[in-house]
Amino acid sequence: MIYRFDNRFVIEGTNLAYVFDVDARGRLVHQYLGGRLLESDYAELPDARILHSSFETPEGVAAYEFASFGDLVYTEPTLKSHTERERLHAFTFQEARIDGDTLEIDLLDPIQQLTVTLHFTVYAAYDFIERKMTLKAGETVTLESAQSFSLGLTDRKLRLSHFSGAWTSEFQLQQGELLPGKKTIESRRGLTSHQSNPWFALDQSATEENGEVIYGFLGHSGNWAIHFERDQFGFTQVTGGLNPFDFAKRLEAGESFTTPTGYIGYTQQGFGGMSRNAHDFERDVIMPERTRETLRPVLYNSWEATYFDVSEDGQKRLVDEAAAIGCELFVVDDGWFGERNSDAAGLGDWHVNTTKFPNGLEPLIRYVEDKGLQFGLWVEPEMVNPDSDLYRAHPDWIYQTDGRPSTTSRNQFVLNLALPEVEAHVTGLFDELLSKHAIRYIKWDMNRAFSEPDSPQLRDAKELWLRHTEAVYRILDTLRAKHPDVAFESCAGGGGRIDLGVLTRVEQVWTSDNTDALDRLEIQEGFSYAYNAKMMSCWVTDAPNWLNGRSLPLKFRFVSAMQGTLGIGGNLLEWSKDELVEAAQWIETYKSIRPLVQHGTSYRLASLKTDGVHAMGYTDGEDYVVLVNADRRHYGKNRLRVKLAGLDPERVYVYDDRRVSGRYLIEQGLTLTQQQDYDAYCLVIRPA
Repeated sequence: MIYRFDNRFVIEGTNLAYVFDVDARGRLVHQYLGGRLLESDYAELPDARILHSSFETPEGVAAYEFASFGDLVYTEPTLKSHTERERLHAFTFQEARIDGDTLEIDLLDPIQQLTVTLHFTVYAAYDFIERKMTLKAGETVTLESAQSFSLGLTDRKLRLSHFSGAWTSEFQLQQGELLPGKKTIESRRGLTSHQSNPWFALDQSATEENGEVIYGFLGHSGNWAIHFERDQFGFTQVTGGLNPFDFAKRLEAGESFTTPTGYIGYTQQGFGGMSRNAHDFERDVIMPERTRETLRPVLYNSWEATYFDVSEDGQKRLVDEAAAIGCELFVVDDGWFGERNSDAAGLGDWHVNTTKFPNGLEPLIRYVEDKGLQFGLWVEPEMVNPDSDLYRAHPDWIYQTDGRPSTTSRNQFVLNLALPEVEAHVTGLFDELLSKHAIRYIKWDMNRAFSEPDSPQLRDAKELWLRHTEAVYRILDTLRAKHPDVAFESCAGGGGRIDLGVLTRVEQVWTSDNTDALDRLEIQEGFSYAYNAKMMSCWVTDAPNWLNGRSLPLKFRFVSAMQGTLGIGGNLLEWSKDELVEAAQWIETYKSIRPLVQHGTSYRLASLKTDGVHAMGYTDGEDYVVLVNADRRHYGKNRLRVKLAGLDPERVYVYDDRRVSGRYLIEQGLTLTQQQDYDAYCLVIRPA
C-alpha cells in the first residue's frame, strides 16, 4: 500500500514501512525504514535531520531519496550531468502519482531543462521495493552519473554484508562494521564480475533467524557500483546504480533514459528470512515468467569429458551413458564450431565444424532426442579470436584504440556490441542457429573482461559500457521472443555474470567453474544468501577433481550438487559400472526431491565454516528434505547433530522408521553417524 499525508509519503509492505517527506525546498528527505507501524504513528516520526554547526547545515546532513550534484550535499550524488552551459543542479518536487502499488514522483531542474521521475513499486508479499529513475531531456544533456536508488538510514551502527571472490571462488561472504567514511563495492570490468556482486545487507545484530536486516540488489550486468557512506553523525547513505567510473550517456532534447532497476528489502527474521523473501521474489517476479513453474531438468555437459576433442561418435557414446543414468538434457560444450581445436581459434565462426560433425548437428540431435533427452549447446557470442574468419573480415569490430595494439585475454577479444551492425550480426547468427536446429538450451558464456574500452566509431566512447550490456539484453530478449522453447543459462567463466538484470532473461546461472564438491559448498552457501537454488547450476564431476586434485566420494559429490539444479559433468565413459549404478540411484532420488529443492522454502541449517558440517533444509510446508555433507572425521568422533528449522513444532514427523515431534527436530535435531571422511546424507521427513 502507498499513501500520502500532506508532504509525507508512506510505502508499506506486509511487514515493511518506508517513509520520506518533501521538505520546504522541494527535496525528498528520508525519514524511516523499518517495521510496519500504525497509520497514526507515521505522523509522529521525528525529523531525522540534525543541526550541528555552520559547516553541517540541516540540508547537508539530511538523508535524501535523490541527491543532485551542486547542493549542500557531499555524499555520492544520485545524478550528475551537464549541458553546454550548466553543470550544476537544482531539482525541486513537481508532482506525485500513486497508481496501486506504484508511486512516481517528478522533479524538475529548470536550468538544465531536465525532468527526473523517481519510480517506487512495492511488492508487499515479499517486502521488496523496486527503485529506478527516468530522465527526460529538454535540451542536449550528458549524464555523468545516474543512480537507481539512494537510501538514507538514520543514526545507527551497522554491519555490512557483501560478497567478494575470484574465478573459482565466487560468493565469499564478507561481514564487518560499516565504519565512518566511504566503502564501495563495484565492477569496472564490463560485466557483473567474480570479484563482487550487486547485493548487500545491513544489520545491527541479526542472527540467522532473528533480527532486522535491510538488504538490496541491483539488476545490471555491466559496470555497477554501490556506495556506503557513514558520516560523522552516524547517518548512512547507500547509493547504487551504474558505475560512474568512465561513464557517459548523452540525451538529445526530448529523449529519455531509465536506469537499471534497484531493489530494497526488509525483514525482522534475520538472514534466513532475508534469503527466503529474496528467493520467493526471484522465483515469482524476477525469473522468466514462462518457466517459473517448470522444474529444471537434470543435464549432462560434455566439457570435462572431451574438452575440445569433440566428435559426433564420441558425443553419442556419452549420450548413451547420460540417458542410462537418467539425465534429461544433453549439452555439447565448447569445440563444436569453426576451427575450434583449442581456445586459440574459432570464436566468432558459429558454423558447425564439418570435420567433427560431417553431417552437421542434425544426426546427433536426432540421436539425443531418440534417447528421450533434449539437446543444448554452449556459445560465447560476445567474443572473437584473432584466428577466426570473423576477425579477419572485420578487425574493426572489437573494442580498440587507433594506433595501439589490442590486448587478448584467453586468446580472444571482446566484440564491440556497442555498434549496431555488430549487434545485428550476432543476433542474426544465433537466430539462424536456433531456427535451423531443435536446440532447447543455450549456455551463454563470456570468458574475459574488457580492455581497451574505446570505439572510434562512437561519439563518446564512455557510452560503450552501457551500450554493450543493453545490446546483450536486446539479443537475449529477441532470441527468447523468437524461440520461446529455448532455455538459457548465464555463464561468465563461472559466476561472473549473476545479477537480477540477467536473471530476468535466463533460467539458470553457472555458479562457478569450480566443480570440487567441497569448495562448492562454501560457494553455494554464499550464493544462497542472495539467490535461490533453482537458479544455481551444480555439477557432479570426476574424482580427482580437475582444479585441485581432490578425490571425494560419489555420494558426497551428489549431495553437494543436489542443493541446486543438478547436472553431471564427468567423463561417464570412464566411470565404473558400480559408479554408474550409484549415479542413476542418486539422480532418481534427486528427481523425487526436486520440487522441494527448486520450488520449496530453504533453510541454512549448518555451515562447514562454523559447525564442521554443512546442512540445508527444503520444505513445501509439508514434506521436508535435509541434505548434509560432513567434513573429515576427527579424533574418532563419528556423531553429527543437525538441528532443523521451518517445521511445525506441534506436528509429528516420520523419517527412517522414526517418529518424533517437530519441536524435537528443532531443539534436539537429527543425530547422524558418520561412517567415513566426507560422508553425506539425504533424508526426507514427512508429517505422520
